[in-house]
Amino acid sequence: MTHASAQHTADLVGEAMFRNDPATRGLGMRVMAIAAGSATLVMSVRDDMLNGHATCHGGFIAALADSAFAFACNSYNELTVASGFAIDFIAPAHLDDLLTARCAEVSRTGRTGIYDTEVTNQRGERVAVFRGRSHTFKGKPAVMPA
Repeated sequence: MTHASAQHTADLVGEAMFRNDPATRGLGMRVMAIAAGSATLVMSVRDDMLNGHATCHGGFIAALADSAFAFACNSYNELTVASGFAIDFIAPAHLDDLLTARCAEVSRTGRTGIYDTEVTNQRGERVAVFRGRSHTFKGKPAVMPA
């Protein structure tokens, strides 16, 4: 597959996945970039995302990282799901912070993959690091052609 056709596939998958993903849309996430094996999503921290310490609940940060992971590992248009992930929180996120999750493929062999995602705030400060493990269902498309 050429770079141009790989990018075209990633773009089509990204558009269809976003259209079919109410969780990602409902949290106000936006897909900023997608390519074969990578994706960048952003999300603003809203007041309904704050915990009792007035910082962003870790579950919302994990959801952002997980969505970036999902877009990255499905970018080849092979149905891929998470088999697990780990997240480490580095610093708190606050109301109105703009969080960016950049996910990149580390390894993709056979049916398994490993993807790393870094979540930063608008000042470029690291908020969290996430490692996702994926399982691919070979021969099944992530999205159907339009």
